[in-house]
Amino acid sequence: MESTQPTATDRALVAAGQRLTVKVPGTSANLGPGYDSLGLALSIYDTLTVETLSTGELEFELSGEGADSLPRDASHLVVRAIDLALDRLGFRHSGLKITADNVNPHGRGLGSSASAVVAAVTAANALVPAASRQDRDWILQLTSEMEGHPDNVAPAIFGGLALSWQDSEQYSSTHAEVAAAVIPVVAIPDYELSTETARGLLPASVGHHAAAMNSGRAALLIHALTADPTLLLPGTEDYLHQSYRAQAMRPSADLIAALRTAGHAAVVSGAGPTVMVLANGADEAATIAEFIETFTAVNTPDVGWRVMTLAVDDQGARVEVHRR
Repeated sequence: MESTQPTATDRALVAAGQRLTVKVPGTSANLGPGYDSLGLALSIYDTLTVETLSTGELEFELSGEGADSLPRDASHLVVRAIDLALDRLGFRHSGLKITADNVNPHGRGLGSSASAVVAAVTAANALVPAASRQDRDWILQLTSEMEGHPDNVAPAIFGGLALSWQDSEQYSSTHAEVAAAVIPVVAIPDYELSTETARGLLPASVGHHAAAMNSGRAALLIHALTADPTLLLPGTEDYLHQSYRAQAMRPSADLIAALRTAGHAAVVSGAGPTVMVLANGADEAATIAEFIETFTAVNTPDVGWRVMTLAVDDQGARVEVHRR
């Protein structure tokens, strides 16, 4: 019996000659106790420009982070995500010119792979005819499937503080506005840590007491981020993952411990090794940046650190259409 499933050549071609740019914020997931559920969009941006061609060719220009190591062919995550998204939408392309400018460092816990798939799927969705385009919840579902969890892709799509969950194979997220006083400060080390390695250090289960304590801190953190930043320090206390991962990022773990002892709400950003500190106002943010510079110079002289005072991005991924 012949298959009735549509083949790639049965799918409609997106119009050639289109050109658009997607700008996507970096993200920090977990935020301490919000393991695999909380994520924050940050003002560090990757940009992806996509132009549809009629030549059947793939042209790929890449600058910034990863330019010396990432592929420039169909194996690149962006290309694979565009192809998958177009396929799900019932389309294919007849050639692409892709220009990627990466600012978000890779392997540091700032959601670089989530930024890539969100940019790619958002671009693909914008390239198809208006009647075939899907909403941002569709983008959330597909990108969460690709990443395996929604905690980074959700804030990259929607901006702000994302609270995400999963029911069977369905991913969902809602958004909360972060208090204006909250200022993220990140300390990015010059070493990498893969998400797979970090996840491999976690136990298969935790005790009821630890789970209950963590639930309380996660609830407190949402209140601290949205209404009362004076509670950021107790709200970022984690009982599920950070202590188990400390051995794989000792310089980061030591910095977090020192910052928290000094009264600052420091956490591992995502799977690490970047350290993120949630400051309550500009004065504390400046104090934190100075503390990090002083501490790392004395205690981790062999590790290079990039300290950045950022803002919470409240827009998420955005598209600029240059030509239809």
